[in-house]
Amino acid sequence: MALNIPGVAVMMFFYLLVLGIGIWASIKSKKEAKKGQGDKTEMALLGNRGINLVVGIFTMTATWVGGGFIVGTAEAVYNPSMGLIWAVMPIAATMCFIIGGLFFAEPMRNNKYVTMMDPFQIKYGKVPTAALSLASLISEIMWVTGTLIGLGVTMSVILDLSYTVSIWISAAVAITYTLLGGLYSVAYTDIIQLILIFISLWLCVPFALMSPAVLDITETAYNNTLQPPWVGTLEADRAWRWIDNFLLLGLGNLGLQNFHQRTLSAASSATAKITCFAAAFIVPTLGIPPILLGAVAASTNWNLTSYGSPSPYDRGETGLALPIVLQHLTPTYISIIGIGAVAAAVMSSTDSALLSAASIFTSNIYKNILRPQASEQEIQWVIRVSVVVVGLAGTSLTFMDNSVLMIWLLRSDLTYTLMLPQLVCVLFFKISNGYGAILGCAVGILLRTLCGEPLLGIPAIIHFPGCTLVNGVYVQRSPIRTICMLSAVVSILLFSYVAFLLFSRGLIPEKWDIFNVKAQYSIQTQGGARSDTKHENLKEQNENNEVCEPMLESTC
Repeated sequence: MALNIPGVAVMMFFYLLVLGIGIWASIKSKKEAKKGQGDKTEMALLGNRGINLVVGIFTMTATWVGGGFIVGTAEAVYNPSMGLIWAVMPIAATMCFIIGGLFFAEPMRNNKYVTMMDPFQIKYGKVPTAALSLASLISEIMWVTGTLIGLGVTMSVILDLSYTVSIWISAAVAITYTLLGGLYSVAYTDIIQLILIFISLWLCVPFALMSPAVLDITETAYNNTLQPPWVGTLEADRAWRWIDNFLLLGLGNLGLQNFHQRTLSAASSATAKITCFAAAFIVPTLGIPPILLGAVAASTNWNLTSYGSPSPYDRGETGLALPIVLQHLTPTYISIIGIGAVAAAVMSSTDSALLSAASIFTSNIYKNILRPQASEQEIQWVIRVSVVVVGLAGTSLTFMDNSVLMIWLLRSDLTYTLMLPQLVCVLFFKISNGYGAILGCAVGILLRTLCGEPLLGIPAIIHFPGCTLVNGVYVQRSPIRTICMLSAVVSILLFSYVAFLLFSRGLIPEKWDIFNVKAQYSIQTQGGARSDTKHENLKEQNENNEVCEPMLESTC
C-alpha cells in the first residue's frame, strides 16, 4: 500500500487549523493579561478562572473523548473475550462527572486552588505532597501515551504513514500550541476538535454498516456467527472484575489533575458543577459511534474485504479494530474523515494532560521542593520545559505497547488505588494528616503489588477468593483494585488518628512532629471564627518553607 497523499494533505490542513486556533487563543490570553484582570498564573493555567459554561462544557467533554476513549471502546467491543458489556468507558465517564460535580467541584473551586495537589500542600506540607505529585505526574504522562497510541495506530493503518512519524507530528503540534497559550489555547481548540469528533464519527458509521462484507449487527449481537456475540457475556466468576473495572475507569479519573483543572478554571462553583453534569450526558453519546464500529468489526466476514483472512483478532491486531474498519469497509474519503475524528480526539486530550502535568510539576515540585527561591522568569521557563519533557516522555512510551485499553487500565489503576483515596481523605476528613498520607500510600502500593498484575508480569502473592491459575499465571477474580483503594482509605485515617493520639497525649515528643499534627488539630478544634482561619494559618505555615503557586506568562 502506497502513502495516502490526499489523506496526508487533509491531516496537515487539520493540524494547521488547530495550530492557528491555538495561536489566536494565545493572543487573546495575552490581551486579557494586559487588561490586568488577573495574575499571570491563573491566566495561563486556569484561563483567569473565567471559562464560561459553554466553553467549559466543550473542553471538559473533549478532554475525556480522546484517542484512547474512541479506539479503546471499539477495541473492547470487538474483542471476543470482552464485548459491549465490558466497554464501560462511556458510562464510567458519566459516573465520574456526576460524582465529581456533586462532591468535588464546589470545594475545590471555592478554595481557589491552582492544582489538585494544593490541598495536600496546605495541609500536609512538602514531603507527602512531593511523593503524591510524582504519582500524579506519572498518570498524566500515561494519559498522553494512551491518547497518542490511538492516533498512531489509526494513521499508520489508513494513511500507510509510519506509526512513529504519525505520533511525533501530532505530539509536536499539541506541545506547540499548549506552550503558546496555556489553558486558553487548550479550551478554544477543544471546541473545534469536539465538533469535528462528533460530525466525523457519525459520518463514518453508516458507510461501515452498509458494507457488503458486514452482517446485520443486530443478529451478530447475540448469535455466535463469525465470532462470539459482540454484546459479550458476564459470567458469575467475572462479575466482581467487571465491577472493579467500572469503578476503576469511573472513580479513578477523579484523581486526575485533568478533571480538576476544568472545574478550577470555571467562572464560579455553580458553573463548574453544571459543566460536570452536562458532560456526564454528552460523553456517552460520543461513545456510541466507536461502539457501533466495534460491532461492525465483530460482524465482518474479512474474507470478503481487502484485509482478508485471518481476522484482526487472530492476527493479534485487536487494538487496531477501529482503523481497520475505516480502512477496509468505508470509502477512502470517509476513512480520511475518520482519521480527522481520532486526531481531534487525541489533540483535545493530549494538550490537557500536558498543561496539567506542567502545573503540578512547577507548583508542587519545582517551586515547592527544588527551588523555593526561583524567580518568576525562571518559573515561566520551567513550565515551558516541563510541557516539552512530559510530551516527550508520554510520546516515548507509545512504543512499548499498542493496546490503548491496557494503557487506560494501568493509568486508571494508579489514580484509583493511590490518588483517589488521598484526595478523598484530604478534602473530607479533618483527621487526615501527613503521617497517615505516607503510610496509607505505602499500604496501598504494597497491597496492590502483592495482588499481582499480569499486564506487567507481576505475580500474585496474595490470592483472594476466586484466584485461579490460567496458563501458568494466577488471575484474580476478586475486585482487587477496589479492595486496595478502600484499604488505602482506612489506612490513611487509621494512621492519621494514631499519629494524632501519640503527639497530642505526649507519648512522642512534639519536637519530632515534623508534620505539625498537634498544631493542625489545635486550629481545627477551636470552632467559630478561628475555624475560618485554619486554611490561611496552615497555608502561611507551609509557605514559610515550601508553598508557592506556579507562574506562567503567556507569550506569542
